[in-house]
Amino acid sequence: MALELQRRFGEKFESRATVQASQKLNLESLLREILKQVMPQQEPERKGDARGGGGAATDSRTDGMQRWTVKQLKEKLKTQLEQKRYLLLVDDVWSVSSWTNIWESLPKNQNGNSIVVTTRFKSVANTCSHQQGRIHMLKPLSYEESKKLFFEIIQDQDPGQPKDTTDKSKINKDESQDTLGDDSKRTKESNDTQEDSRNTKKQSKNSREELSRNINGEESKSTEDSDEFMKIKEDIIRNCGGLPLAIVVVAGLLARRDLNNVSHWKTVKESLNSELDKNLNPEGVTQILNLCYNDLPADQKNCLLYLSIFPKGCSINRRRLTRRWIAEGFIVEKDGKTVEEVAEDTFNELISRNIVRPVDHSSNGNVKACQVHDMILEYILFKSSEENFITVVGGHWLTPTPSNKVRRLSLHSSNPEDAKDKIETMNLSHVRSLTVFENLHQLPSYSLKSGILQVLDLEGCKSLNTSQLDKLCKMFHLKYLSLRRAYIKKLPAEIGKLQYLETLDIRETDVMELPLSVGRLQKMVHLLGGNKSTRRALRFTEVIAKMTALQTLSGIEISKSSTPDLGSMHNLTKLKKLSILNIRDLHANSQKYDDLLSAIEYLSGFSLKSLAIDDGFTGFLDSIEDLSTPPKYIRSLELSGKLTRVPGWIKELETLEKLTLSLTSLGTDTFLVLSQLPLLFSLTFSVNAKGQDHNLVEILHKNTMDSGGAIFVPAGGFGSLKLLRFSSPVMPLLSFLERAMPALQRLELQFRQLEGAYSLENLKSLQQVHLRVSQKASEATKVKVSDIRTSVSIHPNNPTVVADEYYE
Repeated sequence: MALELQRRFGEKFESRATVQASQKLNLESLLREILKQVMPQQEPERKGDARGGGGAATDSRTDGMQRWTVKQLKEKLKTQLEQKRYLLLVDDVWSVSSWTNIWESLPKNQNGNSIVVTTRFKSVANTCSHQQGRIHMLKPLSYEESKKLFFEIIQDQDPGQPKDTTDKSKINKDESQDTLGDDSKRTKESNDTQEDSRNTKKQSKNSREELSRNINGEESKSTEDSDEFMKIKEDIIRNCGGLPLAIVVVAGLLARRDLNNVSHWKTVKESLNSELDKNLNPEGVTQILNLCYNDLPADQKNCLLYLSIFPKGCSINRRRLTRRWIAEGFIVEKDGKTVEEVAEDTFNELISRNIVRPVDHSSNGNVKACQVHDMILEYILFKSSEENFITVVGGHWLTPTPSNKVRRLSLHSSNPEDAKDKIETMNLSHVRSLTVFENLHQLPSYSLKSGILQVLDLEGCKSLNTSQLDKLCKMFHLKYLSLRRAYIKKLPAEIGKLQYLETLDIRETDVMELPLSVGRLQKMVHLLGGNKSTRRALRFTEVIAKMTALQTLSGIEISKSSTPDLGSMHNLTKLKKLSILNIRDLHANSQKYDDLLSAIEYLSGFSLKSLAIDDGFTGFLDSIEDLSTPPKYIRSLELSGKLTRVPGWIKELETLEKLTLSLTSLGTDTFLVLSQLPLLFSLTFSVNAKGQDHNLVEILHKNTMDSGGAIFVPAGGFGSLKLLRFSSPVMPLLSFLERAMPALQRLELQFRQLEGAYSLENLKSLQQVHLRVSQKASEATKVKVSDIRTSVSIHPNNPTVVADEYYE
């Protein structure tokens, strides 16, 4: 509910932020996180080069913030917010002293700020209400509301796809309160918006009809729907105590089985205490979670407990998680499926059971990131601790120090000395994985002594030094190594000794070239490099081509000087994803041009499913028209840079789901071609003029005028398209004809100059409109933004509209 309020009313505030407090308040980290969210967005700079010529991306807004004291953070917050109206959501405050420390740190003004606080404790709520606030006691759902939610979850059988944003259920904690007022506090129970609940098990038509009758209160005359069966269903729903979290996880459990099997329903009912509906206390919630946990197969139990590695409120990237599962040995090939496919199935299963919830979707509709509800995370954290499965140091909850050998260690503490004191009492001789989260900026050297590590995740670690990197290369059993966003410039030559390494993530670092020794890494499956925001890339050399097991190769640069033999790319026949982030020093009609085209064409005939090319404005994209055999089995295609026309073969891509094009000329005829792609789910038109072509804005404007100054999206076609994006300095007039894009749910526009967007009412399935407006936009453009809002407001679907500003 608190998140929904913020989403609905956030635009009325100049600044807004959401932070976690939890059982162990770290005021310094909390203030730092607020500051990161309320400071203006702007383009990242490259570390070490003010002109944008080198290395890892840094953000000048927050550079050095990690070293600021609480006093400095308070002063900076005051500077940022004292003249603004702000909205702040502070989730899960556990004590009066914690709230007092937070309240005293916030700038005060008379601009009508709102501060929403969620808590489990009445004492905290009462204290918050003293500052001109109001308490809102959240009540359990009624039986009828519970019943409706329960059967909605059971019927939702489309795994991994984004659910209608209008279909949301709130998840609340016990003992919830809420306060609200102008320049006020709201204390709410943490009821995370539960959306995107999915089930993978397909139900028969009869089952769906039966459930529909249940929702409508109709009685079936079949044996399965006897009075006894109906009574069992009612008892299960009542035993959930009106708590949405309990309802959705129990419904998720039942939806995995035959819904007409009375014995299955009876088993679930008997497992739930009949007293739960009268008083669903924390022990009752634990009982329900135990039931759902015990229903999981052993391998999925491990995968679920593994989520306790991540901090509360953390958005967990799907690929990061599944690759780590594989490296830990939790996933094996099954039923003819690869480990990657089994890992994806496991992830989707946890989503379908409503044990974890999607928080972000990629543009092709797949779940990109998930989050664990606070109560479930607390449950699996303590279960992991009991079983000595995972040990967490720092973090939001107090957990006991393990008496046995630590197997998997996760460091959440922002104080390295505090972490060191605790770890020194532990037996680390058998540590298999070590995870250090971004707020720990000094990696303790003693944590690198274990030679049997298989997973080492140092994403965001800012203080790695040469000595520590050398020690990493002695961890000969490593399968997963992430150094993403670490301040490193090169990798030691000794990295070639990590013969079991399967994943190496060096994105957003200063590493631009790999040592020759990496050619010995024959088990490497995922090599991730480069930085999309700065367009700095990992140079493709022949040593990369020696890693013939590669399935993912992303963020590479193709250049005349560093890539002597592009023919070596033909060795990578197992590639499923290829991302070329930059092309330099290649000239049209040169041998390199022909070799690169040949390599792309060759690899497309094997396993390649995702291809992204940013040509650096060299003109290479126009030559891709010359492919004699198009990539017919491609699912995701991104052509960025300067593309003057759509390749003619694109209409043959019958499996294409996601398409991104950087066109300098866009007209109605383009839409006519693309409208015939049967599976196209996401379509993006994106042109970035900054630093690439100073005349590009003028080119775009001229081409727009040459094509009549307007784009009319025609009727028909686009039967699967759900997402349409435009990102360009100049947005031409856009008009949707009647029956255009019948399935489109989300429209995103990013621009500096806008000619207008009309006839949005013709988008019959529209649910969301997101407008990102440059801070350099003219007043005339801002008026047109207001016109779009007015147009959307009369749409029969009542779509949500979000408008925010970005900095160039």
